[in-house]
Amino acid sequence: MSLADPQLLADQIQYKVDLMAGRHVDLASIQVLADAIHEIDTISIIVNLIVIIFIIFIVRAVAEIVDQMLRTHIPRVINRAEVRMDETMQLMIRRIASATIYLAGLMLVILQIPQLHKVATAMLAGAGILGLAVGYAAKDSLSNFTSGIFIAIFQPFRVGDLVDFRGDYGQVEDLTLRHTVIRTADNRRIIVPNSIISTEPVINWTIREKEITWSVDFDLEKAADIDRAREIILEKARGHSQVPKDRPLSVQLISSKSAELVLRLEVTVPGRNVASAVGNEIREAVIKELEAQGI
Repeated sequence: MSLADPQLLADQIQYKVDLMAGRHVDLASIQVLADAIHEIDTISIIVNLIVIIFIIFIVRAVAEIVDQMLRTHIPRVINRAEVRMDETMQLMIRRIASATIYLAGLMLVILQIPQLHKVATAMLAGAGILGLAVGYAAKDSLSNFTSGIFIAIFQPFRVGDLVDFRGDYGQVEDLTLRHTVIRTADNRRIIVPNSIISTEPVINWTIREKEITWSVDFDLEKAADIDRAREIILEKARGHSQVPKDRPLSVQLISSKSAELVLRLEVTVPGRNVASAVGNEIREAVIKELEAQGI
């Protein structure tokens, strides 16, 4: 009966293959794949590989030349047109231009391998899980790309800004189409995908003015002379070379526990990059004076 009925024979073969594989296997796609592999011309593939390598070198050279031209001419155009465009936006324009060139190069590479078009079609037709995986990866890449564009346009931070992110303090060193690079004070590089840094809180210390208010805490014993301690703290803070003389200072009692007091100094410093050092120097000077006076 099977030999007399080709459709029934095909159904039986499909059933047996699905049973052994534990899932549905598209035998039609496998046949297309086999036919496509059979039609591949080895000599043509070698020639195409040589052309592809040549295209890669050309695309890379063109991308570098265009990037250098944009690096040189964008500031000139901005100055002539009197348009406001900071370093972050200029950097993003260069990155988009480079990405466009590489994308065009990728399309040229794909066009050089027509023999593999049927193979690719058959593999995608018979591999739904692979298609989902590729689509998921592309979704993340697209999310990083769009987040990078939004960061460059709305500028919650810019290249060169001093920021706190997830407890780490550093300077925004680079912004690419995929990720943001933050260089910390100890010279570490934190690589953060744009889709993440665009959705989490970032403290930007230099988005407007550079001066900030920095807090320094002092622990005292319960029976300490608070008024005298406050005078010493204010005196040492005003005497520091990097504390502006025309800015107000504040020393408040912020905690009164069973055995200790905590006084907090709020002082204006020139920037976040020197805040920690200024605070530590004031603390050291205050502690020495408190100990000298027996407080």
